[in-house]
Amino acid sequence: MATKVHLAQRPEADELLGRSPLAALVGMLLDQQVPMEWAFTGPYTIAQRLGSDDLDAHEIAAYDPERFAALLSEKPAVHRYPGSMAKRVQQLCQYLVDNYDGDAEKVWKGVDSGKELFKRLSGLPGYGKQKSQIFVALLGKQYGIRPDGWREAAGAYGEEGSHRSVADITGPESLAKVRAFKQEQKSAAKAAE
Repeated sequence: MATKVHLAQRPEADELLGRSPLAALVGMLLDQQVPMEWAFTGPYTIAQRLGSDDLDAHEIAAYDPERFAALLSEKPAVHRYPGSMAKRVQQLCQYLVDNYDGDAEKVWKGVDSGKELFKRLSGLPGYGKQKSQIFVALLGKQYGIRPDGWREAAGAYGEEGSHRSVADITGPESLAKVRAFKQEQKSAAKAAE
């Protein structure tokens, strides 16, 4: 996979995200209710605390749940809700072990269509419609995973030149544009209430 990304805005964390499919999936899983770069730094922090330079789905799935939650809770915490996110990360890893031999890349490797890719991502624990669409867009825009129909499967997140999500972050400037877009969305939603 080895892709240069700027999702975490930290070179060491981005390097891991660029070469580890599991790190990318875990970062996306953590991307809720915390700043994007905090979420995407999470996989690197987890790997460091496990004493590794990579993540292993088998290891994480088999890890004692209480010890894994404690690992994510250490200061600085991996997420605002480290206990519940530890459980979700382990569920994701267990699903990958059970369905893809622990190889996260198999979720998209050899997929023929964007529709199939979206379906596979939607089957992952913690991946709803929006998260799956954003990850399809991320794979297409930044990792070069572009099965037929990937933009359609990603919905608005697949649009060329948009700044809607983490799929569009290529550096500090695009991060600011994505943040501005999200702020506009929140303001519009509040005004509609």
